Amino acid sequence: MLKIWGRGNSTNVKKVLWCAGELGLPFEHVNAGGAFGVVNDSEYRAMNPNGLVPCIKDGDFVLWESNAIVRYLAAKYSNGTFFPTDPTVRADADKWMDWATSSIAAPFRDVFWNVVRLPADQRNDAAFRKGLEDCTRLLSIADKALAGQPFLSGAQFGMGDIPLGCFAYSWFGMPIERPALPYLKAWYDRLAARPAYQTAVMIPLT
Repeated sequence: MLKIWGRGNSTNVKKVLWCAGELGLPFEHVNAGGAFGVVNDSEYRAMNPNGLVPCIKDGDFVLWESNAIVRYLAAKYSNGTFFPTDPTVRADADKWMDWATSSIAAPFRDVFWNVVRLPADQRNDAAFRKGLEDCTRLLSIADKALAGQPFLSGAQFGMGDIPLGCFAYSWFGMPIERPALPYLKAWYDRLAARPAYQTAVMIPLT
């Protein structure tokens, strides 16, 4: 059985839990990282020397890095639906996966931590405002793309929607001023109607 390590409130872990849920895979989930510990245990470090989450074990195969895990699960278990067989379509989905990680993750962290995780006396308003400005600019790129297609993956939901979809729940759930990005919001509403998204991603923000 597939085994997934990682605390459920981690954006990167949510990607994997959501993907597994969409694929209908039976799996064992082990909370790890943060207050749960585990990641510094020698057994875990033998699997993931980075000491980070998520990490999976599928049979004898061990894999870390959230986007790589999503791609692996989609390629192995989706019968070409979440992991397109057409290289051009697949590259378009890949693009959005890596974009969410390389472009959105850092400014989003500055927003999320200064709204949700840090106590009021430790918050950095300048970092929050810069993060909000950058996220707004970047998310407008996704909004423009979604004006012409229902999902970042194309005509159908797929792996390309998963990384940004995990950020989207927090983006629309935080008490912040957001610009009107109607196509992004409509896409998020489509995700929010998916049972696997509700289970893995739409949990209290912590």
